Amino acid sequence: MEEYRESNHEENGRLDARADTNRLLVAAAVALFGIAAVAFAYGYHQQSVARQLSAQAAAASAAVNQMQGQVNALTAKLNEQLASPSPTEPRAAATPPSAEAASESASEVSTKAPEPLSTPAPSAKPAPAKRHAVKRRAPAVDKKYEQLQAQLAEQEKQLKETQDEVAKDRSDLEGTIHSTRDDLNGSIAKTHGELVALEKRGERSYFEFDLSRAKQFQRVGPITVSLRKADTKHKSYDIAMIVDDNELQKKKVNLYEPIWIHTETDSQPVQIVVNRIDKDAIHGYISAPKYKPSELAAAGSASVTPVTAKTPPASAPNPQQPEQPQQ
Repeated sequence: MEEYRESNHEENGRLDARADTNRLLVAAAVALFGIAAVAFAYGYHQQSVARQLSAQAAAASAAVNQMQGQVNALTAKLNEQLASPSPTEPRAAATPPSAEAASESASEVSTKAPEPLSTPAPSAKPAPAKRHAVKRRAPAVDKKYEQLQAQLAEQEKQLKETQDEVAKDRSDLEGTIHSTRDDLNGSIAKTHGELVALEKRGERSYFEFDLSRAKQFQRVGPITVSLRKADTKHKSYDIAMIVDDNELQKKKVNLYEPIWIHTETDSQPVQIVVNRIDKDAIHGYISAPKYKPSELAAAGSASVTPVTAKTPPASAPNPQQPEQPQQ
């Protein structure tokens, strides 16, 4: 009876342990699904915001172009007004012939008779009248010129304000895009200490590597990589990878720029980050999912090896009990 009770107790313990393990796996799967849904919703929201800012920037650019066209038209009109000769010039040029004609008429009259001496007086009167007309028309031209200058200054002011708004919208759009990239790409470790801090979270597995320039491939974590070029001046590199029996290449990858690779066996992408570029060598790490879908499926099945491995030590003292009567 005691052995039967102990066996039942042992089986009940195993069943409880399996049930607890299944509950933990289900809770972990639900949590992962929730995190993925939140990340997808947040990324879609950020993309919609970026599209709105892009539309605003395009509208502001169109307004700037329209204002620039108006300014150019006003400038052309102003140049035409300045380049066109004033109507006073032909009249001023016509005054010398009248003076010469008056002198000739005076000389002719003086040779013929002394009476026509009063004739030069009427010829001298129209000149002052023309001068007064010129003086009256000059203020009108100056007033029109001032109006054009004031209108041009107003257009330039509006153009400057529009340019400032476009620059502000562009800076906001760039900041939003950068923040969206950071949120979608996740955290990036620039040093070994930051990599250790990321590894302590327990969300992913990290594999550090040091690659030298070579044609041979080196196995690092879940993928195989090979360094083809390292540019220390521009802080970029070229790398070749073998993923699912396919050779891939990435050229001119910048420092701290993450490379995301989706494999057939992993539900989440693998990340490659290089945080140091030397001459013909690079240093970085590869981030991979902690558990594969096959491991999660095996853990959810009935046969769970870690739990069965831990149960025999708990029941080890039981076989010693029947030996006590023999002593």
